[in-house]
Amino acid sequence: METNATTRDDENIFEKAENYTRTSIELVKLKTVSASADVLSTLTSKIAVGAVVAFFTLFLNIGISLWIGKQLGEYSYGFFILALFYLIVAIVLNTFQHSLIKTPIGNMIISSILKETKTDSNESDKALN
Repeated sequence: METNATTRDDENIFEKAENYTRTSIELVKLKTVSASADVLSTLTSKIAVGAVVAFFTLFLNIGISLWIGKQLGEYSYGFFILALFYLIVAIVLNTFQHSLIKTPIGNMIISSILKETKTDSNESDKALN
């Protein structure tokens, strides 16, 4: 009789371990889907806003170039001046890219990841209580 009780307990433990493993895998899948959906929706909205800003900037630059060219008497001069302006901006951004671009974006990504991790741990703490 003792062997049967132990065998049932062992089977029960194995069933619980199997259920726990399945549940853990399902949780990882759901978290992955949630994170992917969040990234995709954020990316899509940023692309849409970026496209609108790009068209606005394009037409604004054409207008400014034509206006400068009209003031100088030759339309091509306006485009050359604006191209020179963007060349200077590109040189400045390239020179200071680490402090102006890489560091702030890296900090933003790290804080976003830590915020999600902290939120996940708070939710699991609440579930345990």
